[in-house]
Amino acid sequence: MEDLELNANAYLPLRDVVFRTLREAILKGELKPGERLMELQLASKLGVSRTPIREAIRMLQQEGLAVTIPRRGAEVAKMTEKDMEDVLQIREALEILAVKLACEKVTKEQLGQLEKAVEGFERAVKTGDLKQIAQSDIDFHDKIFGAADNPKLVTLLNNIREQIYRYRIEYLKDEKNYPNLIEEHRQIFQGLKNRDKDFVAVMTEKHLDNQANAVKAIIREQE
Repeated sequence: MEDLELNANAYLPLRDVVFRTLREAILKGELKPGERLMELQLASKLGVSRTPIREAIRMLQQEGLAVTIPRRGAEVAKMTEKDMEDVLQIREALEILAVKLACEKVTKEQLGQLEKAVEGFERAVKTGDLKQIAQSDIDFHDKIFGAADNPKLVTLLNNIREQIYRYRIEYLKDEKNYPNLIEEHRQIFQGLKNRDKDFVAVMTEKHLDNQANAVKAIIREQE
């Protein structure tokens, strides 16, 4: 926590600035699993009142990044296999539905945007910037969700996105995963272009299972 500094942004409410600062510190490992999130200490460190700290901790709890322990208060949540499996099972079911719908409904213009997203991810990988790589991966999946043309499904996927962000980051920390990811993105794009519903469903399942297996190994190493 020694290096914790507020990531100032004049356009965001203070609670969101505090939330983003704490979130990044957790994802980078600057705030460790099990570390207590004490309001007074954090308020003093970041130079803010306790109110935005309290609000930010609530937002972290919604993402699964923080938990409240009786008689201890809030602390950074530990990653567990069970939590990861629960959230990735839901993600897999929803994403396979989205990619099947996209197969039926994707337009020529959307295919063009999706191809740019594939290329954007490949460019991001070369920068080595983890946040940029993660955002490019999200952009690729978002283009598929948009092509599914089902706003209620997109809402559900967006709700679960924050809960999987931590696992996405853990997966993307290992550069050995990049060649597979790039190839999987290309295959899914090609399947959508060919409107091959069975192929894109199988590729999406493989894509997500690879991530789950890699993160499981990381969690086991940390136990």
